[in-house]
Amino acid sequence: MKDAGRPPLSSPTSERFPAPVYSETVLAVNFEDAKKHFLAALLEIHAAHTLMLSRQGIIPESDARVCLAAIEGLDRGAILAARYDGRCEDLFFYVQDLLVQMCGEDAAGKMHTARSRNDIDLTLYRMQLRLEVLRIAEETAQGRQVLMELAEAHTDTVMPAHTHTQPAQPTTLAHYLLGAVEFLGRDVQRLRAAFATINRSPLGACAITTTGFPIHREYTARLLGFDGLQENSYGAIAATDYVCEAATSIAVLMVSLSKLVQDLLLWCTEEFHFLRLSDAYVQTSSIMPQKRNPVALEHTRILASKAFSQAQAVLVCAHNTPFGDIVDSEDDLQPLVFSMCADASRALRLFAGLMSHAEVDREQMRRRASGSFLTATELADTLVREEGISFLAAHRLVAAAVQATGREYSPERVAAELERLAPETLGRALRKRSEVWVRALDPEYFVRIRNIAGGPAPETVKAQIAGAKKDQAEAHEWLAAKRALLENYPHLIRDAAAAVQKPAG
Repeated sequence: MKDAGRPPLSSPTSERFPAPVYSETVLAVNFEDAKKHFLAALLEIHAAHTLMLSRQGIIPESDARVCLAAIEGLDRGAILAARYDGRCEDLFFYVQDLLVQMCGEDAAGKMHTARSRNDIDLTLYRMQLRLEVLRIAEETAQGRQVLMELAEAHTDTVMPAHTHTQPAQPTTLAHYLLGAVEFLGRDVQRLRAAFATINRSPLGACAITTTGFPIHREYTARLLGFDGLQENSYGAIAATDYVCEAATSIAVLMVSLSKLVQDLLLWCTEEFHFLRLSDAYVQTSSIMPQKRNPVALEHTRILASKAFSQAQAVLVCAHNTPFGDIVDSEDDLQPLVFSMCADASRALRLFAGLMSHAEVDREQMRRRASGSFLTATELADTLVREEGISFLAAHRLVAAAVQATGREYSPERVAAELERLAPETLGRALRKRSEVWVRALDPEYFVRIRNIAGGPAPETVKAQIAGAKKDQAEAHEWLAAKRALLENYPHLIRDAAAAVQKPAG
C-alpha cells in the first residue's frame, strides 16, 4: 500500500477510499497509534533528511530553510488532538498536507526527494524501540542492584536450597540471590545486544533499493542518534530481526524473573515464612481481617507473563511473512511491541520496589536449613576424607543411617546410627570420633567448607559480589553513554537547522 503513494482514484463501480469499515478497523486505529508513538520521531526524520538534502546540494538551501521553519512551526498539540477523518491515509500524509499548507507544495515536495515511507517507517520504529529497550535495560540493572545489596547483607544467612521443589542442601541467601544477579546481568547483556541491532539507521534505503541522488546516509544517521547504518537497503526494509531480537531478549528476561517471583511467593507463605513484604506492598481481604496478601508479587508475575506472551506474539506475527516490505511487520505490529515493553517495564519496576523493602526471617531460614537431613552430602564427603572409603560406599552408609533415623532427626542420632551400621555396611567400624560426624551435619560448616569458586562460602560469595559490582559499573557506563546519545542528538538537529536558517553575512 505504501508503494502506491496516495490512494487510487475511485471508479464508478468502487467505493470511495477509505471504505468505512477499513477506516474504522485499520486506518483510524493506526493513526492514533502513530500519533502516540511516532510523531516526534517523524518530525525529527523530516528535519534530518531536509538538512542532508541541503548539505548535499540536492535541494536549494533556501527551500531547506522554508521547510525547516515549517517543521518547527507545526502545532504538535493540534496534531495530537486531531481525529482521523479519512481525508488522508495516515499520519505521514496528514503531516505532509500540513507542511504543504505552511510552505507550499513546491518546497514541501522537495523535502520528500530520495526517501519513501518505507525507510521513514522503519527508521521511526527503530528510534522508538531503542528508547524502550534502553529503558528496560536500565530497569533490569536497577532490579539487579537491589538483589546485589540484599545479597551483600546476607552472606551469612543460611537457608535451604531446593531441588525438584524439595529441600536439598544448605546454602546462603546471598548465594541464592547471586544466581539471580547473574541471570539479570546476562539479561542486560542481551538487551545491549538488541539495542546494538536496533540502533542502525535504515534511512536512505528508500523503497528498498536506495536512490540515484547523492544522499549521505551516514549524516542522517548521526543526526538521528544512530550508531551506524543498517547498510544493505533490501535488508533495511525487509528484515525484522531488529524487533525479533528485542522480543526474544525481553521474553528470556520475563521467564527468568517469573521463576524467581514464583519462589518468593512461596517464601511469603506462612508455611515457609522466609520473606515478609512491606505493608506498602500487601493487601488485605474484604472478609478475612487477618490476611496479608503479597499481591504485589502476584502482579509482578502476571505482568511478566503478559510481557512474555506479547513477545511470543511479536515473533508469531513476524513468522512466515515475505522477505520484503509488508504491512504485517509494520503499523499493526507496533502497538503489540510497545505493550510488551510497557508490561515488562511495569514488572521490573514493581519487583525492584517490593524487594527493596522486603524483610528476611533469618532464624526461620536457619531452622529449615538445619533439618530434613540437608547436610547428608557433607556427611558422605567427610566419610570419604576421614575414612578413606569411596563415595559410593559413603553414600550407601549415610543413606542407611538416614533411613534408620527416620523422623526423629538430630545430628547426634544420625551419628549414632552411622557408627552402628558401619560394620555391617563397610565391614569395619569407623575410626573417627562421633564429634567429626556431628560437625559434618552442621549447616554453617556445610556452607563454609564449600569455598570453591561460585560456591556458598562467605568468602567466595563476597568475591562473586565484587565481580557483580564490576559488571554493574560497566553496565551503568554503557547505559549512561547510550542515554546521553539519545538525549543529545536532537541538539545536533537543532544546531544544524540553526546554521542553515542563519542569515548570510
